[in-house]
Amino acid sequence: MLIAILLGFIFSLFLVITGKFFKGKFSILAAGVPLALFIYFTQFISRISNGEVITQFHSWIPAFGVNLGFTLDGLSLLFSLMITGIGFLVFVYTSAYLKGHKYLDRFYGYLSMFMAAMLGLVLSDNLISLFVFWELTSITSFFLIGFNNTSRESRKSALIALAITGIGGLSLLVGALFLGSITGTYSIAEMLTMNPEIASNPYYILIVLLIFGAAFTKSAQFPFHFWLPGAMKAPTPVSTYLHSATMVKAGIYLLMRLTPVLGDHEFWNTTLIIVGAVTMVYSAIHTLFRTDLKGVLAYSTISALGILVFLIGQGTVEALTAAAVFVIVHALYKATLFLVTGIIDHQTGTRDTTVLRGLRKVLLPVAIAGFLAALSSAGIPPTIGFIGKELTYESTFHFGNMAILLMGLIVITKILLLYAGFVAGIKPFTGVLPERFENTKMPSFLMWLPPVLLALGCIVFGIFPGLIEGSLVKPMVSSMGLDGKEIHLKLFHGFNIILLLSVITIAAGTVLYFMIEPTKKRENWVAKFEKISPQTVITNSWTNFIKFSNGWTNLFQNGYLRNYVSTIMIFLIALTGYSLFSKANFAVDFNSFSPITVYEAATSVVMLIAIGYTVFTRSRLAAVASMGIIGYAICILFVIYSAPDLAMTQFSIDTLTVILFVLVLYKLPKYLKLSDYKMRIRDGILSLAFGTIITLLILEVLAEPKSSEVSDYYAANAYILAHGKNVVNVILVDFRGSDTMIEISVLAIAAIGVFALLKLRLKKSDQR
Repeated sequence: MLIAILLGFIFSLFLVITGKFFKGKFSILAAGVPLALFIYFTQFISRISNGEVITQFHSWIPAFGVNLGFTLDGLSLLFSLMITGIGFLVFVYTSAYLKGHKYLDRFYGYLSMFMAAMLGLVLSDNLISLFVFWELTSITSFFLIGFNNTSRESRKSALIALAITGIGGLSLLVGALFLGSITGTYSIAEMLTMNPEIASNPYYILIVLLIFGAAFTKSAQFPFHFWLPGAMKAPTPVSTYLHSATMVKAGIYLLMRLTPVLGDHEFWNTTLIIVGAVTMVYSAIHTLFRTDLKGVLAYSTISALGILVFLIGQGTVEALTAAAVFVIVHALYKATLFLVTGIIDHQTGTRDTTVLRGLRKVLLPVAIAGFLAALSSAGIPPTIGFIGKELTYESTFHFGNMAILLMGLIVITKILLLYAGFVAGIKPFTGVLPERFENTKMPSFLMWLPPVLLALGCIVFGIFPGLIEGSLVKPMVSSMGLDGKEIHLKLFHGFNIILLLSVITIAAGTVLYFMIEPTKKRENWVAKFEKISPQTVITNSWTNFIKFSNGWTNLFQNGYLRNYVSTIMIFLIALTGYSLFSKANFAVDFNSFSPITVYEAATSVVMLIAIGYTVFTRSRLAAVASMGIIGYAICILFVIYSAPDLAMTQFSIDTLTVILFVLVLYKLPKYLKLSDYKMRIRDGILSLAFGTIITLLILEVLAEPKSSEVSDYYAANAYILAHGKNVVNVILVDFRGSDTMIEISVLAIAAIGVFALLKLRLKKSDQR
């Protein structure tokens, strides 16, 4: 399994690096990798269907419990087959759709990288490694959504998608850390037996909210759904791959995977049902107001994801069976419809449903694929969509006291999704062909064959549901902690209320399709409510946060060094002063200090005179000279206290500082007034307060009992370990050599920066 993931990443890097040499000449060969991986995973079907769980373990960061552990069970196998199988068809489709594009190989590289990240996500057993792959899918999807980087809308959509899913990734990381701290492991397999302990933990609700934050942002649940319609700016292969079978299903996968760990709890089930119900109804209604084929498919995708969340929330065997089947159903028909939409856009130059009609006369194979996919989307027999709809109705019908309300919501949603499926899969091909489309040509078979194969899958799996029953559905339900042995998929369940509801759904949806024609007027009308939409609310909140951040930054980072220094000093005075004066036993024994010598007194007097002269003199050069005297006086004190190294360092710094000050002041206007008496009074008070606090702090340190263990260690080992007699030097270059190296590096970087600025200034002067 690790080899499969690594193969995807290596292949993606190869395509990105070598693309400029091959320039898409061998693009069709890129489909070989997902095909090989699809064949690789199919060999595990028989073993998984027999109840076997295949695991691999590779040590990564064992000290933190982070390892590359991979698990292949029913759930991860189904998703792996979708990722590689539909990935193969998308790769083939892309070779014709983007034929001649100068960045085709780069596009394949991004697709391969995304495929590898998705495989890593669904196969990971360790929550931290799952988070790593989770974020990789967000990053690679950013590249794919923003592939047309010359378009402002594409760049904006990519950034929004990255921001929303990135926040969800952070939520996942925090939730994983909480789970790890409670269970003592990051292995999902080991957590499966700890559901009671996790549910009884006081942090359970917080953990569930964090996991929901990750899943809802990734799978576009209300109110985080708006990134997905915006992502339709991406090329059609991206929309097909990411938004039908892979990325948007990552959140669904996470909920399914953690159902045995966090599920079977009222908060888990109720929240998922409410969020799923709101999302599926809200988004299904939106399909009535969209005229762009991709817009219709985007909102119907969000609605379908809401149905999956709704079913996971029910948590019963019937519901999870319906969810497992619907994952397959949605991947097949939605991928088909996206590919069909791409062909229509590629060949006609438009996706506007108000003008598209009659294309069956020029795009017959594409029309057949769209028609079959629309039937599966509507849940009309003998498609697999009909079985999925029946299972959904049956599980909801048997769900406790809220069954009637929930049945009403799911039936309304299915009616609206039937309308959306017919608009996307049937409407563009029926009616009279407009004159503007009469010259439309059939695309390459590499474009129309993938949707036809997927559409045939909708029919084949519907007529022969046994093909997926034992091999995919039962193992998938079992991997979610329930017994899937009694699951039996049938196309016809007999005459009952569920069948009656299906008939009502099909009839009502068909009537709705013939009654409501997509119009720009209706789309413009719903646009009036954008001001209160979740996207506008979240976007405005983000904009206001940016404004607040800019104001806060401008307040404190205003470009005045004196303000920076003043702010730092005020903070230190407040913090240190509170710490000192809050102590009830703060006292200093002055009798313990050694008496003041004549040398110390004389040096101190010179220092005080120099300070006074610096403060009150009107000459800038005299003030600088006085500051130099203060520094030299400190050097003398260091010498008195037997610290010649510090004295030499201080002497060098003060000499250099005085020289630099003189050079800077020399360039200033002679009579420039830099401060007034108010500023001096303020600065004086601040300086006195800061000096007083530092003095009290030093006295407090001196009053504390001395511990000489560290000093004794350095004195005893300086010569033995480092072969140096100067203890201070040994500490700087040996015991704390890394610190010194970093400090030198910082100074070197600063020096290079200064040199670059000076060189740039000299260059500008020469140009003048």
